Amino acid sequence: MTGYGYFLSCEEHTPKALVAQARMAEQAGFTSLWISDHFHPWTGEQGQSPLVWSVIGAVSQAVSLPVQTAVTCPTMRLNPVVTAQAAATSAVLLEGRFRLGVGSGEALNEHVLGDRWPQAAVRLEMLEEAVQVMRLLFEGGQVSHHGKHYTVENARLYTLPDAPVPIDVSAFGPAATELAARIGDGLVTMAPDADAVERFRRGGGGQKPVLGGVKVCWGPDREEALELAHRLWAVEQLPGELNQVLPTPAHFEQAASLVPRERVAASVTCGNDVDAHVGALRAYAEAGFDRVHVQQIGPDQRGFFDFYRTEVLPQLVQ
Repeated sequence: MTGYGYFLSCEEHTPKALVAQARMAEQAGFTSLWISDHFHPWTGEQGQSPLVWSVIGAVSQAVSLPVQTAVTCPTMRLNPVVTAQAAATSAVLLEGRFRLGVGSGEALNEHVLGDRWPQAAVRLEMLEEAVQVMRLLFEGGQVSHHGKHYTVENARLYTLPDAPVPIDVSAFGPAATELAARIGDGLVTMAPDADAVERFRRGGGGQKPVLGGVKVCWGPDREEALELAHRLWAVEQLPGELNQVLPTPAHFEQAASLVPRERVAASVTCGNDVDAHVGALRAYAEAGFDRVHVQQIGPDQRGFFDFYRTEVLPQLVQ
């Protein structure tokens, strides 16, 4: 049976607002939390980007829900050794209710230290080695590693949860899906793609969890909700590798200006049609997902949570 969680957007909201949303999500009946990990928002209009690890610490003291990063890039801006320490501490605070979602990253966040932005195949190679390093550290002993991309000397994590932190791998194409199947404890992806789920399971993922995310924009006026979704998240409709290679929010704003409202309307459920919201989430269940996390676009979080608590979730968790 598919579970339903809430997706906290660090691109749109302040740290205190995210903690308040976590509380509202638990009260509304959502059973887990995703939280994004960025250095920059995608666009200046989104307007925020707090350090995710500080927010996770605050959320851990506010709710009893499981939490997962969706997703952290542990290869450039964050070294895998530092990522492992942050994840282990988060798991201790959450008493084991933490999963680390990882991905190969975007230039938007990872180029800020001035490093060269590698090609996709190299980024996946780096991610695989980073996961290897983190798993060694989660075992609790002293780790020294001399690999192609990372060197670790005499590193040990002294604050560890009772069990190693699960690492789920994000994938948006066949090569990344195959990597997730080979090295991940689960798959993270955004589209209700049954073929990708099957590729993951056949490639070695077996019965490991498949976790998804979807954006909606609830509101009493569908046209106003669509306008908000287009203004804040047209970037999600950019084709090809643009989301991975554009370096600044200004570049994303330029590219997003070319995305028509109709494309957002076809991809994002907007307004207050109960059947449309239920259908958007059921698509993930029908594609074989174990859990889907819903992100409400915009500031009207209270209205969204009331709507989902009374109208949507009761139809999905019968």
